[in-house]
Amino acid sequence: MKFAVIVFPGSNCDADMYHAIKDELGEEVDYVWHTEDNLDRYDGILLPGGFSYGDYLRSGALARFSTIMEQVVKAAEEGKPVLGICNGFQILLEAGLLPGAMRRNEQLSFICRNVKLKVENSQTPFTNLYTTGEVLSIPIAHGEGNYFCNDQTLAELKKENRILFTYHEENPNGSLENIAGIMNARGNVFGMMPHPERAVDALLGSEDGLKLFQSIVKSWRESHVVTA
Repeated sequence: MKFAVIVFPGSNCDADMYHAIKDELGEEVDYVWHTEDNLDRYDGILLPGGFSYGDYLRSGALARFSTIMEQVVKAAEEGKPVLGICNGFQILLEAGLLPGAMRRNEQLSFICRNVKLKVENSQTPFTNLYTTGEVLSIPIAHGEGNYFCNDQTLAELKKENRILFTYHEENPNGSLENIAGIMNARGNVFGMMPHPERAVDALLGSEDGLKLFQSIVKSWRESHVVTA
């Protein structure tokens, strides 16, 4: 499986993502600059964290108009897995690939520490190697991670089991219903605020994020098996 790590001006977690895929997962991966206009050769699309375009206006608001985003939308429409982490999640929200919006943290300050996440749905391409109810240790690093949506959207997310991770025991940013990560209705676009790519090796303090990337590869391989 070959991944693209999309790099915007101001991205700063792209190297972490690249390391997680190449060195820990053992899959092919390229950095793809935001001015590129073709993602056809990639099987999975990754939008890393950081401060794209300095987070001016709103986080992700300017990156949403980058040339590459037309190709990200195209990849999503083709059914390819698209993962946005932290700023990448914010960009997916701004692009309309996921519902809702991101607000300033409730305490109006930047947070950078490990938190506990609860797996709410393990029957997805992004979580199939976890078990529902499993508690993970994953770092967060954001100033605008307070997820919000209207009542209708929240009801749909719950009914369709599209809330994949929630904050466990504490809500660090005031996010609605403790939401830490959501998936689109089709099941191939996922955004989360915590950083699983920073939890892929015991040396980093946790390996709990590695299963997320392994889940993507497992799902992709199962759907691309050629039988005689």
